[in-house]
Amino acid sequence: MNGAATPNDACAGLVLLARNPTDSVTEGFLPAAARLGLAVTLLTDQPDAHRQAYERYADGRHAGGPPAGARPEIVPCDVPDVREVIARISARGKRSGTPAAVFTNSDHLQVQAALAADYFGLPGKDWRAAFRTKNKAELRRSLAAAGLDTVTSAELAPDDDPAGHGVPYPCVVKPREGVASEDVLLVADDAELAARCREIRARRPGAALVVEEYLDGALHTLETLGDGHTLHPLAAFRTDVSPPPHFIEERLRLLPAPPQPCTEQVLAQLRALGVGFGACHTEYVDQGGRARLIEVNYRAVGDRCDLALAEALDLPLFELILRTHLGEPLPDHLGARRGVRVRMEYVCADRGGVLKAAPEAQVREAGGVRLDYRPLREAGERHPLYGTNRDFLGVLRATGRDEERIDAAVREFLAAHCWEIVP
Repeated sequence: MNGAATPNDACAGLVLLARNPTDSVTEGFLPAAARLGLAVTLLTDQPDAHRQAYERYADGRHAGGPPAGARPEIVPCDVPDVREVIARISARGKRSGTPAAVFTNSDHLQVQAALAADYFGLPGKDWRAAFRTKNKAELRRSLAAAGLDTVTSAELAPDDDPAGHGVPYPCVVKPREGVASEDVLLVADDAELAARCREIRARRPGAALVVEEYLDGALHTLETLGDGHTLHPLAAFRTDVSPPPHFIEERLRLLPAPPQPCTEQVLAQLRALGVGFGACHTEYVDQGGRARLIEVNYRAVGDRCDLALAEALDLPLFELILRTHLGEPLPDHLGARRGVRVRMEYVCADRGGVLKAAPEAQVREAGGVRLDYRPLREAGERHPLYGTNRDFLGVLRATGRDEERIDAAVREFLAAHCWEIVP
């Protein structure tokens, strides 16, 4: 990590790399950058989608988002290509100077952001760690080489025959660089594996796949924040997923504290991977007190869980993440609040079609429970059934201190509202 920038300088700038718009960026990082006095330049290969997203906040259709006077300058850029990212930042630097930080919260762009930050002598993640976590085959090889965990797995090149992979059934097949449970499937035998590989390859021509042993157990997450020296275990969620063969997250519950001994085991594995800068969202299963990593997402937890986490812990989470990228050390003790319980409930489509009716965004409080519902799909939109979190119709955040009251409030909300999908 290089020297710290000065976020309060009037000309301090943040270059933010993004693909599609996300609530994490729009309602989390952009407002945080404004509070830090950072002018944001957003490099993206989807500029129109970002303009439309910010218009929805400007006209009041969505609450939150960046302040009107602090919206980013949107610059078209082929962000998956690090050469284009560096060239665009360099060209703009002739007019406005070197930025204070280069940052992304995208799974797809961590290596590019790390390399660009290093090129300009700015604080950032080690690109090797970003690569190890994004590439699921390399993740398994790295952990096995470190002697921390060995998961039986095989890497399939785009033209490889999945037969003879050597992984016991049932096993999981998934894209080597996939995200968000997309095309992650449990398979029972050779015939099913061959069929699933054909389906995935039809959707993802040229994609490498990973076949690995199925890790059964209670699914958890560990949310961490580091500055390159200190790595804080911030929080943990318990995750419920859909029945096989898919692995769609249906709900997450914030635990009172990160559980032991699994938390220390996960931290050791993250350090072996080189992870320890900025935010990281790690998924693992607890097998009788043994933590087995599912995947490591070297960015903040998504699907509005990061927004819920900042509120529950009473932390300026997004500012802290950005400050690490500005080169500022984290305090030894973050002072996170404990005792607040959160349940994130995702309403999923059960069929393809047009969303004809659904509740509007709303916030209400009753019986010590605060309910915050946000639609994730507009009425009138037509979608197929994806079998991933792209099937989410809306997300309900329930916050309080009594889990039984939280569960009752969620049940009442779901029973009182209707999500209607027509062919």
